[in-house]
Amino acid sequence: MLESLARQTKIPDQIIVVDGSAPDIRKVVDSFPELPLEYVRVFPPSLAKQRNAGMARIDPNITLAGYLDDDIVLEPNAVAAILEYWDQADPQLGGTVFNITNTALPRWTWIKSLLGLDHPTPGRLLKTGCTSILGNQDRDIETDWLCGGATVWRREVIESYGYDEWFRGTGYLEDVDYSFNVRGKYRLALVANARLAHYSPPVRRDRHYLLGKWQIINRMYLVRKYRNRGLSPAAAWGASLGLTTLHLATAVAKADGIQWDQFRGNVAGMLSELAGRNEQLEGHLK
Repeated sequence: MLESLARQTKIPDQIIVVDGSAPDIRKVVDSFPELPLEYVRVFPPSLAKQRNAGMARIDPNITLAGYLDDDIVLEPNAVAAILEYWDQADPQLGGTVFNITNTALPRWTWIKSLLGLDHPTPGRLLKTGCTSILGNQDRDIETDWLCGGATVWRREVIESYGYDEWFRGTGYLEDVDYSFNVRGKYRLALVANARLAHYSPPVRRDRHYLLGKWQIINRMYLVRKYRNRGLSPAAAWGASLGLTTLHLATAVAKADGIQWDQFRGNVAGMLSELAGRNEQLEGHLK
């Protein structure tokens, strides 16, 4: 990611690396003296806490700031393209997302749509708390949510909104929570010409059970939080049952252990919700 920033036609005015790794990566940061880098250590790691810590350090003269995950590679004109979009924006634009071009988009099906798990229009947040995919777009689009690790925000948005630190560890859906919160007042958009690739490592084999629990518990938290803006706990329960059934059917039909682990996690998440535990799940998926 830092190498791709160094190749940009427009270098950001300030780059803050918030490091939650063990061991720390201070030596990596120090190997890029040509970049305007600052180093912040936050340990143990927490995505929401790290993002809040980074934003607390931005220079007072900065008018736009954002988040870049460490496993992305920007095309050389990506920063310039997103700044060009902002130059033409009206005051109601609150945030933008880069166009992730190497993501294989999951195929939309009428079954997923019927269950409230997906939508054919990209960038939508459904009343179930599920989202339709972002990325691989050939034109600029307005959205309900933004992917957290490839965003640029207006300064006043950053000063008015913080990441909810209820989302711990990997912070599953923390980016949906933050961006949809901003969406209550501002417009959000994907910028097609601001292109990057995301080389995300796969979910660890032993973490699919945790992912399954997160798919239920964190989504129900999100839906309850925004029920006054059209999200529906009843619809979210229906989608949860549908997702759990799909995982079970796939696990049985294909003898797929990963789908079985996610099914077990879904069931555990629903039992936790029914018991009213309001769990805050720790851990990381990768």
